[in-house]
Amino acid sequence: MNTSIAFIGGGNMARCIIGGLLKQGFKKSDLHVSEPYAPTREALAEELALSVVDDNLQVAQAARVWLFAVKPQVMKTVCAQLRETAQSQRPLIISIAAGITAEQLDAWLGGNLPVVRVMPNTPALLGAGASGLYANERVDAAQKNIAELLFQATGLCTWIADEGLMDTVTALSGSGPAYVFLLCEAMQAAAEQQGLPTDSARALAVQTFVGAAKMLDESGEPADVLRQRVTSPNGTTFAAVSAFEQGGLRELVQTALDAATARGKTLSQEND
Repeated sequence: MNTSIAFIGGGNMARCIIGGLLKQGFKKSDLHVSEPYAPTREALAEELALSVVDDNLQVAQAARVWLFAVKPQVMKTVCAQLRETAQSQRPLIISIAAGITAEQLDAWLGGNLPVVRVMPNTPALLGAGASGLYANERVDAAQKNIAELLFQATGLCTWIADEGLMDTVTALSGSGPAYVFLLCEAMQAAAEQQGLPTDSARALAVQTFVGAAKMLDESGEPADVLRQRVTSPNGTTFAAVSAFEQGGLRELVQTALDAATARGKTLSQEND
């Protein structure tokens, strides 16, 4: 794709996306990155061998696509600095900020701009990301294709027609890797508590997640079918799954996703 992209913000998620794009063959000369925090800027430049500057306006002026990867709490301020340039250049605006709506972004940048909201996740760095995308009515077919190509380079993409559901996407896949890491951490700790050496506990726990995810992806079977298939009545798996169920795992997961979704909605209100 012969399109210049300005990454406004160079934190962890931007690093994952940029790394994913580079692995897919995107040209470094098409990627322009700004990051105000010196240690992050220097680390990103060294890790990815890119030129990273501290001037948002400089990178924005060099690109047809602006990808905002800044914290929701500073998005309004950053947009105000770029408002005049946004109105003169009319770039495609892409934002990965949780909770900030397309309408808010458009207003902060002066209005009447094509805006795509994206909620990616950190496995984008490995080309194994999952991204939900929403486009406002000013995004044309070519611009949707650009956004999709960008995030297909980092993994799976799916378009969401109702922007109100982007907070659910954030709760499910955006924050989801942390849930997996937490469960893996807990499983490893439980095995260590029973006496398994740390190295073995970690290796077995990690590979269990890798293998189970691969089965889910490649078999095409629903998760409940695969679970039932490996849960023999009165066996060891049955005992463990029963303990999860009796402990209210499903209700706890629902509570966790509800909390994350609610927080996304609150971010929009706090930063209006």
